[in-house]
Amino acid sequence: MKLRTLTTILAALGGAFIIYVGLAYLFAPQATASGFGLPTWPEHEGTGFLAVKGVRDIGTGLVMLALLLTGHRRALGWTMLAMTFIPAGDMTVVLSNDGSAATAFGVHGLTACLVALTAGLLLRERLAEATAPAPTSTTPRVSVPATR
Repeated sequence: MKLRTLTTILAALGGAFIIYVGLAYLFAPQATASGFGLPTWPEHEGTGFLAVKGVRDIGTGLVMLALLLTGHRRALGWTMLAMTFIPAGDMTVVLSNDGSAATAFGVHGLTACLVALTAGLLLRERLAEATAPAPTSTTPRVSVPATR
């Protein structure tokens, strides 16, 4: 599988998945929040914070897909590298609030690693293309004698 194909699949899946998570926080906030890893989550009037997370996640996914669809792959790589801060920050929040370590590392930490890996592969694409051997021509060269 070519590097470009792999990075396209990873970026598209990442964008689609985070949009799905965002939609889940908008349409089923209480059920979705329990899987975040925190021991408690907002209830009643505080559920607006869960909607904020949903909107943030949808926006993140839309940025990723927009950059991918418009062919701005290098910008997508840098954007995803910056976005690695989000799941890493989520992991830190869960751990610092006596949340589930398994969820912190298994969900948020793994997500941060996958986003960083995808970013690195996207940023490496141009290097891989630049160092690839030039295609050889299979068409034989024909000499045409000069006419006087």
